[in-house]
Amino acid sequence: MNTLFAKSALSLSILGLVACSTDSQQPLQANLQGAELPFSTLEVKDKAAQSVELRNGGYGSDMVAHPTEAKQFYALTDRGPNAKYKGDLGKGKIFPVPEYTPRIGLFEVDRHGEVELVKEILLKRPDGTPITGLPNARNLGGTGETPYHTDGTPITVKADQPFDAQNNPIKLDNFGLDGEGLVALNDGTFWVSDEYGPHIVHFDANGVEIERINPFSGDERAVKFLPAEFAKRRPNRGMEGLAITPDEKTLIGIMQSTMYNPSKAVKKLDITRIVTVNLETNEVAQYLYRQEKAQNANSGIVALSNTEFAVIERDGKFLKDDPKAMKRIYRIDLATATNLETVSISTQLKQDDTLGLTIAGETLEQVVLNQGWEGLTAHNIVPVEKSLVVDLVAAVGYKHDKLEGMWLINDSTMGFLNDDDFAAWSEKGVLKQKYLDSDNTDIDSNRLYILDGLNLTSAK
Repeated sequence: MNTLFAKSALSLSILGLVACSTDSQQPLQANLQGAELPFSTLEVKDKAAQSVELRNGGYGSDMVAHPTEAKQFYALTDRGPNAKYKGDLGKGKIFPVPEYTPRIGLFEVDRHGEVELVKEILLKRPDGTPITGLPNARNLGGTGETPYHTDGTPITVKADQPFDAQNNPIKLDNFGLDGEGLVALNDGTFWVSDEYGPHIVHFDANGVEIERINPFSGDERAVKFLPAEFAKRRPNRGMEGLAITPDEKTLIGIMQSTMYNPSKAVKKLDITRIVTVNLETNEVAQYLYRQEKAQNANSGIVALSNTEFAVIERDGKFLKDDPKAMKRIYRIDLATATNLETVSISTQLKQDDTLGLTIAGETLEQVVLNQGWEGLTAHNIVPVEKSLVVDLVAAVGYKHDKLEGMWLINDSTMGFLNDDDFAAWSEKGVLKQKYLDSDNTDIDSNRLYILDGLNLTSAK
């Protein structure tokens, strides 16, 4: 850990620093509360949800540096406001704004530390029509989530008619995304990874889909494919982070939590997967990451070199509820880990078409469940090496439940962004306001924290 954060942060101006500002070379004023991103209020037609202020907003699923403008960053929304719900058609989600279009926002930080929304880029199908955040069909990664209105009725193809399995089925969107990872390229295009497929989708500068990558061999839209085991992602914990190497040749995706490989019996583990896809050769590699606690979340990744990355690891706790809430940044190096795609086959080690690398017929997740990580070490399978860069709870008293965005500004400075869930969340199937304090006065919002003095220089 950098010695800057081993000491008290109270006397240090660790926030509010931006490198290479065209307005001023002087650092911005320290702001220990972070800078709030601008938002508007979403119009909700459903009376049942009108008591909750839904903020638009929602720019916290990921963030990334603008490739050429030092003061600017892009940020991503997910599928839109939603809440867990179990209705007549089973488990699903309430979508108070079912027509919501996931989007990318371009933001700029001024010399006073205030954040301005420059423009929004709505995500669109190849034909140019806006996508929604509604679930995909099962053969494209959908997990059977039923979309509901806030009154508990299912969202159907014909909105003005009741559900009928044959004549008016549930409304799904096979182009719908629950976006979580974002890459911005020098040519003005974007890559977005999501929690539904997972899908990794390439969009042009106007947000129109160009191509996609996923683990579904039957999807004619895909131009490249992930290993089939990635289709076994845990629901709502898919490809939470996405990065690209500095040469813009290789995408790197990290799964949020342990995949259900082969089933949810392995749910409560600390093993997650990283996948890389070379965009020129189509070569795929896979690596393992060992979390600090079972069922933590890896919710962001950014490249420091072609093999080194900064990774977010967090729990889902608010600081108000637990002073030991974990929101950390680790540095990893893929060069130190085993590439699962190149492991030598033996009598015990096999590559299964749907499960990936197996040991004596068990998936790697099953091996960790039954034998611990020692079961992998015995076969010379090792995860990435990791070292702590910063603990945001210790450094700034980070009070949000979700840390999901990283903005690499220079070799010692990063910005961090929380996912505010459009300022709402679910309590027992009911949409509620999301608060950061026990008095229910501080509504969660997207806040930008910028820290300096970090050791981010590549060793390569």
